[in-house]
Parts: sequence; C-alpha cells; structure tokens
Amino acid sequence: MSDGGSRTVRAGRRRLEIHRPDKVLFPGGDGAREYTKGDLVDYHRAVARHMLPQLRGRPLMLDRRPDGIDGPAFMQKNTPDSYPDWITRAEVAKEGGTVTHTVCDDTATLLYLVDQASVTLHRWLSRADDPDRPDRLVFDLDPSGDDFEAVREAARLTGELLDQLALPSALMTTGSRGLHVVVPLDGGQDFDSVREFAREVADTLARAHPDRLTTAARKKDRGDRLYLDVQRNAYAQTAVAPWTVRALPGAPVAAPITWEQLDDPELHARRWTVENALGQAETDPWAGLSRKGRSLAPARRRLAALRG
Repeated sequence: MSDGGSRTVRAGRRRLEIHRPDKVLFPGGDGAREYTKGDLVDYHRAVARHMLPQLRGRPLMLDRRPDGIDGPAFMQKNTPDSYPDWITRAEVAKEGGTVTHTVCDDTATLLYLVDQASVTLHRWLSRADDPDRPDRLVFDLDPSGDDFEAVREAARLTGELLDQLALPSALMTTGSRGLHVVVPLDGGQDFDSVREFAREVADTLARAHPDRLTTAARKKDRGDRLYLDVQRNAYAQTAVAPWTVRALPGAPVAAPITWEQLDDPELHARRWTVENALGQAETDPWAGLSRKGRSLAPARRRLAALRG
C-alpha cells in the first residue's frame, strides 16, 4: 500500500491535512494486525470525546514514531515552533529554565498530534494552571514478567487498602504489562506530599505481603515480586493517558476499566486495542471520577492508625 498523498479531515471548526495516511506505523505479523496512520486518525476521532476530558489542561510528553514502532522513538516535551498557533501551550518550570509543553484541549489538536506520528501521549498528573499540585495519584503495578494474575491480585490488595482509607480509586490497563490504580485528588497538596503518601501506602502493602509485593526500585532486588511503583508521583513526571495507544505490536490501548472487570478471566494489560477500545470507552468506566477528588489529610490519619 502506498504511503504517499494526503487526506483532509474535519475536527470541529478546523480542517486538517493528514500527511501520508497510508504510512504503516504498526506492522502486521505474528498474529498482530497492521495499522496505518489513517487507522490511528480514525481511532482518535472516534475516541476523542472520551479521551479529551483526560487530557485538557495538562502538559503532555509525546512518544513520536515517524517511521513506525520499529523505528526510532522521539520523546518530545518542548513544542516545536512549527506547530500551529491555535494549539495550546503550557510553559512550566524546569531546572535551569522552562519548557513549553503541548496541551491537547480539542479534537483538532489530537488529530494534529497523530499526524505528527505521536503514537503515545503521556500526561502530567497536575494541570498547567497549577503544575505543582497534582489532582491525580498513580500506583503503577509492574509485574516482574507477564504474570497478569499477580497484577490482578496486587490491584485487589491496593483497592482494599484505599477503601479502608476512604479514598476513591479507579483502574486502567496500561496497554503494556500491568495496571494503574488512579486516585483523584483535590489538588490541595504538592507533589512531595503526595509522593510521600503514595510511598507509605506502597510500603504498607509490601510489608503485609512481602512474598508477593515490593517497593524495591532496582530490578535485581525484586525477584519474582510485583513492583509497586510510585515514582510517577513527582513534578514533571508523566503517566500514559487514558485511551492512548502504546507503541507495541497490535496497537494496544491504555483502557480505563471498572473494578468489577478486574474479575473478568479474559482481562489482561493488552486486552483492548485500536480495533476494539471504543466499545469499552462507551461504557464510561470512570464516570464521575473527576468529581471525586479528595484531600489526603484524612486518609493520612487513617493510614497512620493502621500502621500503628
């Protein structure tokens, strides 16, 4: 199939030119389906109304694959001058200066980023208007291998502890190997405080289940145990965005799920792909999550009481 030419698509009031829509970004083979840039455009147009609420107002880091997932990866933080002026930017502090991130506030921006071969969108856990104070906390459940049952069990244990702390939580497949457990916050505390709390929760779980869970950052210290990773809860760190595509064969998608779906025997980290994720999105697994943001102060007191 030729990868030349272009295609014009409408996104709200804007018309965008998609360059080389037949360019293969995800080669087929070994049971994986082939996907072109045009396929990714169609997916993002369809999923935009579910994806955009998870992106608006947040600085992004872009995983760009102009030669497809088998080619070089470019992790892009700074917004190029060549990007249209109608795309929102967020200038945030970094050590020794600032960096101007892209912010995806509308479908036109989303499709423009796809045209730039931005396969995976990684979002900040805070918003551009208050970058020092996160409104999301993330536990990344990272298995030592492909044992998804260990991930399923770790998610249950994490959810049970969060319930004891009276904190709402939600689940998302990563599209890779594990799950993310996400806690909505009210934005009242800085990253250092949030990360400290997340570490205390992870340490509590690891001490209660030392044969199954660990907080050891070095792989050689983990053995076969699942790693409870809280390192994303820091300024300028990112997590994969809900409904984004991962740069892996078959175009798996990071898909929000309900806690009830955790018991589905067919569930695994790459359960949803560009081909079937829209059906999952339309069930609205995270309905109302953004309205459930909590302060960590009461949860911190409950955790201290549990830890004795």
